[in-house]
Amino acid sequence: MTTSVLPNPIGTSPSALLYAMRRDPLEFFTTLAREHGDIVRFRLGDHEQDLFLVNHPDYVRDVLVTQDRNFTKWFAVDRIKEVLGDGLFVSEGEFHRRQRRLSQPAFHGERIAAYAEQMVSLAVRLREGWIEGAVIDVCREMNWLAMMIVGSTLFGANVESDAEQIRDALDEILEQFERSILPRADREDFEKALGRIDAAVYRIIQVRRAKSEDRGDLLSMLLLAQDAEGDGGRMSDLQLRDEAMTIFLAGHETSANAMAWTWYLLSQHPEVEEKFHEEINRHLGGRAPRMGDVMELSLTGRIFSEALRLYPPLWAVGRRAIVECQIGSYTIPPGSVVIISSFVTQRDPRWFPEPLLFDPERWQPAARSERPRFSYFPFSAGSRSCLGEAFASTEGVLCLATIGQKWKFRLAAGAPIALQPQLTLRARNGIKMRVERRV
Repeated sequence: MTTSVLPNPIGTSPSALLYAMRRDPLEFFTTLAREHGDIVRFRLGDHEQDLFLVNHPDYVRDVLVTQDRNFTKWFAVDRIKEVLGDGLFVSEGEFHRRQRRLSQPAFHGERIAAYAEQMVSLAVRLREGWIEGAVIDVCREMNWLAMMIVGSTLFGANVESDAEQIRDALDEILEQFERSILPRADREDFEKALGRIDAAVYRIIQVRRAKSEDRGDLLSMLLLAQDAEGDGGRMSDLQLRDEAMTIFLAGHETSANAMAWTWYLLSQHPEVEEKFHEEINRHLGGRAPRMGDVMELSLTGRIFSEALRLYPPLWAVGRRAIVECQIGSYTIPPGSVVIISSFVTQRDPRWFPEPLLFDPERWQPAARSERPRFSYFPFSAGSRSCLGEAFASTEGVLCLATIGQKWKFRLAAGAPIALQPQLTLRARNGIKMRVERRV
C-alpha cells in the first residue's frame, strides 16, 4: 500500500506549508485533517523528512498502544531534552521502563488521596486573597495554585519564595519552544532561565536526601524507591532532577492551563455554570471538599473533562518510526515522523457532534460508550500515558469546587482570547477576568 500524498491547499511548495504551520499550527493541522483525511503525508520547508498527520482513533491506537515499540519520541525542538533531561517524558527503551517502575508507586490512589487536603487548603488560600470586582489573570492565578500544589505534594516543600522566579523562567523556556533556531541572545536567556529552575530543584533534593525520610510526598517515593524488577538501584541526583523537573513542568503547567480554560468556558456558558454551582451547594453544603467528594461531584468532573477535550494542554505529540510499519492500510517508512494532535481529533465532528460546543453531558457513561476509545486522549495513552492522570483529575475537581463555592468569573472588557500553542496550549496574553462573589 502507498500513503496518500497531500495535494497542497495553501501553496505549491513545502516552504508554503512551513509558513502556514508556523503562522498557526492549530489551524494548519486541523485543515490537513479535515480536507485530506485520516492520514496525510507532507513535508515542511527544505527538510527531506516525511511527516504524517494521523487523525482516526484506530490509527491513534496503533501508534500509541498496539505498535508503540515501533516508535520513539520525537520533538520538533530538541531543546526540551535540555530542560527535562532523561525524565519520563523524553526517555526511551528500558531506561524509560525502569524509571516508570520507580515512579509508579508515587501515583497510587492512596498517595493521591493523602494530597487532597493540601490541594483544597491551597485553593482556599488563593480564593480568600481575591477582592470583589477585581480583574485578575486566571492563567497566572491557576499557575500559582498548581505550582504550590506540586511543590507541596511532590517536593514536600514550600516553593512560594521561588514561585515568581520559577514562573518567569518557565515562561522564558516555553517561549523558546515556538522557535526552531535560537539566536545567541535567546540561547543565553534560555540557559539563565534553566539555571534558575535547576538551582531550586537541586536545593530541595539535597535537603531531602540528607534526611532520607518518607514524608508522604512524591519526592520521598522517588528518593526511597528501589527497582525490584531491575538492578535494585535507586535514582541518582541527576535522575531525580530529571524526573522532578518532568513532573514539576507537566504537573503544574498542564493543570494550570486546564483549570484556566475551564473557568473561561464556564464564564461563557452560564447555564452550565449554574448547574455547577448547584452541585457544589448540594453536595458540600458550604464545607470544604474532601477526597471522598470527587466521585460525588460528577458534573464538576464532566466539566473538567470537556475543558480538556476543547483545550488539551498537551495538544500534539510526535513519534519517529524506527522500523517500517503499517498504520491501517498505510505504510510508514522508517525515519518518518507521525504527528498526533489531541486538539484536532477531539474536535472531530464524527466523534463529537457540534465539536466547538461546550457540553459536559458528552461525558455521561452512555455517551462515552458510543465513541471510539481513542477519540479522546488528553493524557496520551499506552506505555507513554501520563502517570499523573488521576492526580490531575483529582486536583481539577477539588480546586474547581473549592473556588466555585465563593466566586464566579466574567471575561473582562477588552480582553480578547487567543490560543498560544507552545509545548502546552496556553492563552496568549493570559485570560483577564473580573471576580464576582456568588450570591
